Amino acid sequence: MNVWLLGASGFVGRHVVQALLSAGHTLVNRPRVDMARATGPADWLPYLSGVDAVVNTVGVLRDSRRRPIWPTHASGPQALFDACAQAGVRRVVQVSALGIEGSSTAYARSKRAADEHLLALADRGALDAVVLRPSIVVGEGGASTGLFRALARLPWLLLPAPVARGLAQPLHVDDLAAAVVAGLGGDRRGIVELAGPEVFTLQALIAHWRAALGHAPARVALLPEAPSRWSARLGDAVPLSPWCSESLALLAQPNTADASGLQALLGRAPVSVRCWPRVDSTAARAEVA
Repeated sequence: MNVWLLGASGFVGRHVVQALLSAGHTLVNRPRVDMARATGPADWLPYLSGVDAVVNTVGVLRDSRRRPIWPTHASGPQALFDACAQAGVRRVVQVSALGIEGSSTAYARSKRAADEHLLALADRGALDAVVLRPSIVVGEGGASTGLFRALARLPWLLLPAPVARGLAQPLHVDDLAAAVVAGLGGDRRGIVELAGPEVFTLQALIAHWRAALGHAPARVALLPEAPSRWSARLGDAVPLSPWCSESLALLAQPNTADASGLQALLGRAPVSVRCWPRVDSTAARAEVA
């Protein structure tokens, strides 16, 4: 199958590239298209000739002038999906996110808008669509690895209470990549929630990471909710910071699902967090996204 992968240079995209090639698919080489600027079907149609399937892994955590969140997550992908329907591209796999239902964050609303648009096209028979919604994705090359690793190394931790108590079912990026490949074939349709086999609080996840580094348990203090919100607002003023009101809201809400969805898609048990390779103190062999 000739597959056009959007976001091939990103954390998830790089692993999807390897999974697609290993499965015998052909990656279609196209010029990079800026999602934030390509907001009409005509912007995408010239690139869809000879394409059998499209996979979209593009995503940003927060709004910025360089990568505005709404066109990157919503307007651009919606135009791409419309162009796929017009060009006769039958299969689209959209990598979205778990926990966006009911969330008022710009991240969640923009992701939902793209998902809903794609599924509406599928309901009309214009194309076949799979929307994958993963929990926290872990694996080598994750963008937030430095932050998590730094937190895991600290003997004393001050964590925002809403984040420390947040629930997640981390899954390995290789399992997500395999799910993308599985989503290209068979009769899978609609939304598939992807979650690893175990539920962790984020505090427990950081503690697990610290243990993997070979350190004794850290002393942890929790920042109350009001100061947590104030610190996130300070982060809002620093465009390059991963800590902001959006990330606070997303991390504080449950990010869990029935793990059988991922297992059914893979045809095997997903990788457990407890089976990740050990991490030494100088170089991570497994990383948290």
